[in-house]
Amino acid sequence: MSTHEVAVEGAVHEEHHTSMGLDNVKMAMWAFLGSECLFFGSMISTYLLYRGRTASGPSPHEIYDIPYTSVSSFVLLMSSLTMVLALAAFQRSDDRQGRIWLLATAFLGVTFIGGQIYEFTTFYEEGLALATSPFGSSFFMLTGFHGAHVTVGILMLLSLYGMSAFGRIEGGRSAARPVEMVGLYWHFVDIVWIVIFMIVYLIPE
Repeated sequence: MSTHEVAVEGAVHEEHHTSMGLDNVKMAMWAFLGSECLFFGSMISTYLLYRGRTASGPSPHEIYDIPYTSVSSFVLLMSSLTMVLALAAFQRSDDRQGRIWLLATAFLGVTFIGGQIYEFTTFYEEGLALATSPFGSSFFMLTGFHGAHVTVGILMLLSLYGMSAFGRIEGGRSAARPVEMVGLYWHFVDIVWIVIFMIVYLIPE
């Protein structure tokens, strides 16, 4: 039996399944993402409740730059494609290509975060801060909370890259499993942003 076959067989034995035949790790990830849906749902509801309460600060239509945010959103959505390509590369044991796509995904995530920081800075200069109004508080809490999730995802991607580069994970099933788990988280973050973008930026006040 070859070394690759042994590694694959070992990875299969390492997987633990529930009584329904589902992978425990994947079930735990889905449970975690479900709890995150509750957090984001509560924050989105809070934003919808307070977005019209601007006090003496600027209102949404006075500060939002829809074209700029649309480009930033497109960058983040493209990172889902590179994440899929990374997983596909590791599944076919192409570690080098997989690491390239992981870095590309992390780079797109960093670009999105950089754009968000620039947007926050611009809003602050125009008079919108966390304590300016209920609208400002709910906006920065919602988008900032999502930005924190993107940052965590970037760190996870870079960790996968380092593990692969130093031989901690190898191509095939053993590498695809952790990449798949991180991929689930990353796709979740992207989907949540689609919802936030539509509700916060596109739906009229």
